[in-house]
Amino acid sequence: MESTVVAGPMIKVAAICGSLRKASFNGGLLRSAIKICEESVKGMQIELIDVSQLPMINTDLEVDGRFPPAVEAFRQKVLEADSILFASPEYNYSVTPPLKNAIDWASRPPNVWADKTAAIVSSGGPFGGRRAQYHLRQIGVFVDLHFINKPEFSVNRFEPPTKFDSEGNLVDPETKEKLKQVLQALHRFTLRLQGP
Repeated sequence: MESTVVAGPMIKVAAICGSLRKASFNGGLLRSAIKICEESVKGMQIELIDVSQLPMINTDLEVDGRFPPAVEAFRQKVLEADSILFASPEYNYSVTPPLKNAIDWASRPPNVWADKTAAIVSSGGPFGGRRAQYHLRQIGVFVDLHFINKPEFSVNRFEPPTKFDSEGNLVDPETKEKLKQVLQALHRFTLRLQGP
């Protein structure tokens, strides 16, 4: 008798970078997360969602219940995702303007963030973006995101050994392993909240 292997559900993750810089270290974390997921985290697929084309939030741009095309496309990607992976540096103890703008557009009624799982990774100076992560968690309460609590992930890019190459790609094996653990935790948490 032939046995049949039933694959579990595919978790779709929208990855959003709070930095628009071409060689962004946070963008490098997301590129690495995509590769790690393809190689080591079965049942999860990550898509990088570009927020650079979103206009600054302005409700005058909402006409007859419709959003500008770039906003509509972004909101649809978030809506279709099961989970969100944020990567962002810290600006003035908070999240970056591009990330906050994206969050605000997607929270306009109907709020497309609602009831999704999420994780945060960041790279920065001595604090590695941790204060921005804390603020993002506060924002997440209002938009109804459910963040994993552990493991926490922040990278001090100045601390040896070298974590990134000159193009912003993650090269440190230990940091890649920690990133993998975040992805595995996000996968488990998403499946748990989705239930049977």
